Amino acid sequence: MNLFILVTVWVFQLGVSVYIDRVSVFVMEGDSVTLNTDDKTNQQEKIKWFFNNTRIAQISEYLNKTCTDVQCNEGTERFRDRLKLDHQTGSLTITNITHTDSGEYKLQIIGSNSISETIFSMAVHETDKTKTKSVKEGHSFTFDPGVAKNPKDLMTWYFNGILIAEITGNLSKICTDVQCNEATERFRDRLKLDHQTGSLTIMNTRNTDSGVYKLKIISSNSDSITSFSVSVTTAASAGAALSAIRPSMFLSLIGLCL
Repeated sequence: MNLFILVTVWVFQLGVSVYIDRVSVFVMEGDSVTLNTDDKTNQQEKIKWFFNNTRIAQISEYLNKTCTDVQCNEGTERFRDRLKLDHQTGSLTITNITHTDSGEYKLQIIGSNSISETIFSMAVHETDKTKTKSVKEGHSFTFDPGVAKNPKDLMTWYFNGILIAEITGNLSKICTDVQCNEATERFRDRLKLDHQTGSLTIMNTRNTDSGVYKLKIISSNSDSITSFSVSVTTAASAGAALSAIRPSMFLSLIGLCL
C-alpha cells in the first residue's frame, strides 16, 4: 500500500508564478509507485524529474531531448529498466522499489509564464525477512545484519520480543542484555556486539536460546526488520533420535552390508 501526504506553497517571483507542492510518499520494498503530475502536458511545457538533484527523466517538445535515467545522465544507472515515463501526463512510475530508492524526487514543469515544482519525499519500508539458522549447543554463532552500518542508524536486537542489544549514534546508549533490560539475564556475559558492523554474536549457546531474533534498523529515510529463526540442537536430542532406532533395524542394516 502506498501513502501520499500533500502540502502546497505558492511563490511569486519576477512576474513568473511558481507553484511548489510537497508530497510524502510511503511505499513497501518490491512494490511499484507512480509519481503523478495530476495534469496533461502540452507541447509548450517541459517536464523534468530529478532524484536527489540528479536528472532521471525529461519530456521536451524536441523528441531527441526526451529521456529517462541513463539517457538523461550517463553517470547513473540506479533505475536501469525500472522507470516508465507517461508522455501524455508526465507521470513517472518506478517499478520493483528497493531500499536505496528512498529520497527526494522533484518534478519540475516549465511553461511559458509559470513554473510548478512538486517534491516527493519517498520513504521505502523493507518487508520482513526471515532467515533460518541451526547451531549445536555449546557453540557460538553470529547474526550478520547483511547491510553496511551507518553511524546515525539506530540498530536494535530482540529475542522473542525482548530487547537484548542496541546501538545508537550516542555511544552512551549502547547496551547488551541486562544493560538493555534489567528483567532478563538470559544471555549474561554471552553476548558480543560489534559496534562497527552491528553484528551480534551469542557464545556458549544453550537449548533455551532457540527462538526468533529480530534486528530492526531505523535510518533517516526508511526502516527495516530482519528475522532470524534459530534452533539450538543438543547432544541429548541426537542421542534420543539414535535410541529410537530399534535393534531389529540395526540387524537389517548389517544384513544389507553382508
